[in-house]
Amino acid sequence: MTIAKYIEHTNLKPNATSEDIINLCNEAIEHGFYGVCVSPYFVQLAKKNIKKSPIKIISVIGFPFGYNTVSSKVEETKKAINSGADEVDMVVNMAAFKSGDLATVQNDIQAVVTACHLQNKLVKVIIETGYLNDDEIKLLCKICADCEADFVKTSTGFGVEGASIETVKLMRKCLPAKIKIKASGGIKTKEFADDLIAAGANRIGTSAGIDLVQS
Repeated sequence: MTIAKYIEHTNLKPNATSEDIINLCNEAIEHGFYGVCVSPYFVQLAKKNIKKSPIKIISVIGFPFGYNTVSSKVEETKKAINSGADEVDMVVNMAAFKSGDLATVQNDIQAVVTACHLQNKLVKVIIETGYLNDDEIKLLCKICADCEADFVKTSTGFGVEGASIETVKLMRKCLPAKIKIKASGGIKTKEFADDLIAAGANRIGTSAGIDLVQS
């Protein structure tokens, strides 16, 4: 599989414009990327511009900090799907996790997973690995697996650090084979993307997709 088919071409900048998103979609079509990842506000615009292309539309839930209420995340998920999202990337409630409130963490993930799976949509859980030690990564991966998430994702790109080869290897080791991994955050070169894929990543979230396919 070519590198383009791993890439979720991403623009989640808070100052992104409609023109930026139209360009993002056009670039994704031109280069044959797996999908585009946009904010909830731009899902309908992306859907309009992707048209009948097989490129998937991915949006984000509880982004970028994840401490929204469970009910607000569920409503945001439903809205994104109704607007045309094929997949959603939700941010784990790190505040609850760091406070030891695992019941809330699990309920939060399960509620969004259920909302997605009822509509036959995929859900990725962003665990923001830069804030976690190895044992915490293992625990969150277990919770994601128990909730039957489709993917676990390394980071938002807005945290203290992005993807790393070591973290992806750890996640792959402790996740069931059926649960995939999305690496994101700081992926600017094809070499790094290739190394992440070799470590176990099934998707690459990056704003540098064109650089990856042209290098």
